[in-house]
Amino acid sequence: MKLKIALGFALCAVAITAHAEKIALVGATAINPADGKVMPNATVVINGDKIEHVSMGKQDAAALGKQIDCAGKFILPGYIDTHVHFFQSGDLFTRPDGADLNSVRPYKDEVAWIKSHLDDTFARYIRCGITSVVDVGGPFWNFEVRKRANATAKAPRVAVAGPLISSVSREKLDLGDPPIVKIDTAEQAREFVRKLTEQKPDVVKIWYIVDKDHAVESFRPIVRATIEESHAHNIRVAVHATELETARAAVEEGADVLVHSVIDKPVDEAFVKLLKDRHVILCPTLVVFERYGRVFSHQLNLTREEQAWGNPEVIATLDVTKIPQDKLPQRIKDALAKPEEALDRIKKTYDIALPNLKKLDDAGVTIAAGTDAGNVGTIHGPALFREFQLMKQAGLTPMQILQCATVNAAKLFGGETGARVGKIDNGCFADLVILTSNPLDDIKNASEIHTVVKNGVVYPASQLIPAPH
Repeated sequence: MKLKIALGFALCAVAITAHAEKIALVGATAINPADGKVMPNATVVINGDKIEHVSMGKQDAAALGKQIDCAGKFILPGYIDTHVHFFQSGDLFTRPDGADLNSVRPYKDEVAWIKSHLDDTFARYIRCGITSVVDVGGPFWNFEVRKRANATAKAPRVAVAGPLISSVSREKLDLGDPPIVKIDTAEQAREFVRKLTEQKPDVVKIWYIVDKDHAVESFRPIVRATIEESHAHNIRVAVHATELETARAAVEEGADVLVHSVIDKPVDEAFVKLLKDRHVILCPTLVVFERYGRVFSHQLNLTREEQAWGNPEVIATLDVTKIPQDKLPQRIKDALAKPEEALDRIKKTYDIALPNLKKLDDAGVTIAAGTDAGNVGTIHGPALFREFQLMKQAGLTPMQILQCATVNAAKLFGGETGARVGKIDNGCFADLVILTSNPLDDIKNASEIHTVVKNGVVYPASQLIPAPH
């Protein structure tokens, strides 16, 4: 009879040898959001990097290989964050186009720090049970990030877009390889998409910005050309569009994904039907809408997960009162002077965004969880658990939220990998998260992570990142 290994014991050995032998997670409750099934006393057999077999009840021990006792635990597919930006750290200095603090920390130093800490960022995603992410826009070096992540054991699977095709320019982010590129004509758009296709992007991203100088219709021909050219190369298109009419125009032109909530007005029935009929995926990114305002007005309230698992160097920068007064951008001075206005703007955003999310989800629109991590105050990795809380606030059930972060998110990830993540099923990648509490009782339990399995390798969660000082 094979020896059972208690879940808290000898997992380091399992991590080293997982690819060399079959292992079985025995006795947990397996939760598969893909079909809504909850399987008590389940056995999940992992062979190499794939799930070989899932069953309930007592099994023939001889067929299981090395057994890991998971009694009292809960097994889910690894979480997926479908909206991150690796070119941004989440710290105060990462978007000089929004708040220019070059006099405190030159942007080139910020980017150098980001590149030198990629492995740490990857490990923090794994610590949070996030085994796949979609980077929806960054410089061309983003493609190197994908290559590096996919060659690193303690890293999520990474899908990427290259530079954002935009209606506006962002010169302060341009160090020679800009993450955002202003496109002025339809032909320029087609040429840029063709340039992107050489890098085999997983998705092409449009930054559809509307303001007093940029009307919805003026950029629409460029959106159409970008989508047509991308689709001609079998590449899907994601669009940043936070206004109802901008989002509507993007979907009418053929957008596959909307990467933010609509926040200017309630969605109407025609818009809901349009998204359903076109099978558009929507990523709400609720958490990011509160973070700039809270950071700049010195009212940031990071969650316990962010405080424990976020990069401490990043978090340390987010106290704006430590910046010399004479070096504070006007935007931050204004926010500090009237902090209540920042909270009021956030409330007004959520008063629209949360009901919109509930309406779209109730209608059967595919909702994929994502955070926009990397933006100021939106912490790589644990920001997803704040997103879960906001989705709960919108009225989604724990199972619906888990579906958004697994099976629905896998649809946005796309490709052959997307078909093999986000569910507990035979032949899927062995990317799993093992919890000590039931997330169906309360979604806050989704962060009670005991163990993470990535690519068939078993990691005790407590050993994945350095302990906070």
